[in-house]
Amino acid sequence: MPDYLVRGPVAIIAALVAPLAVCAVLLPFRAALANTVVALVLVVVVVAAAALGHRLAGVLAALSAAVWFDFFFTVPYQRLTISSPADITTAVVLLTVGLVVSQLAARARRLEVVTITDADYLAQLHHAARLAQTATSPDAVVECVRAQLVGLLHLRGCRFQYGTLLGHAPRLENDGSVTVGRKRWDVDRLGLPDQDIELRVFAGGRFHGRFLLQPTPGHTPPLEARLVAVTLADQAGAALQTIWRETAPRP
Repeated sequence: MPDYLVRGPVAIIAALVAPLAVCAVLLPFRAALANTVVALVLVVVVVAAAALGHRLAGVLAALSAAVWFDFFFTVPYQRLTISSPADITTAVVLLTVGLVVSQLAARARRLEVVTITDADYLAQLHHAARLAQTATSPDAVVECVRAQLVGLLHLRGCRFQYGTLLGHAPRLENDGSVTVGRKRWDVDRLGLPDQDIELRVFAGGRFHGRFLLQPTPGHTPPLEARLVAVTLADQAGAALQTIWRETAPRP
């Protein structure tokens, strides 16, 4: 199943239904099971919902678990009423622990994603740095970095223009921001402009050209990715500068 479904609508439905399903399985053993045991089992369900889905899924699973625990396992049964102080305490603890662990599980998954992403960024920068030291063809440098930019920023297209500056396209700046004309574009709120965005390539005080980035509608690369893109352009500039010096006619 696609990841966006697992962490989207399916996660929400599963978060609401899973506690009910687990309660239905445990219901025949209600007389033999202590309510604290049932609560612990439901906490596991909440953790699973948060880990496999997202924070909202964990919160919904915690609320669902508390409701169905009350409905099926506290006296009077089949009513959203609790008469026993001990059961009230258990239900409150179930809800509280469920909410807390759902936040922790979602945060742990987020940190894992960040770690994987950062490692990928580092690998791309390392590859570009090696290219800057060993490349012998400008076209090889341009094509390598162009392909990296497409994957990094999830672009629908990217091309490179050698030579002088042309036009007034929106620009990806060194700090990862985007400017349109003389104004800063609010990328986080508006996404990327729906037109070519230039990423200029300089090295040694020389302008070598620019990458023209074609954003994918609906996708906004995070600031970290945009900063890596700027660094890749700098590495491309260093490689092109080295090649230019080696091939320039000597007096």
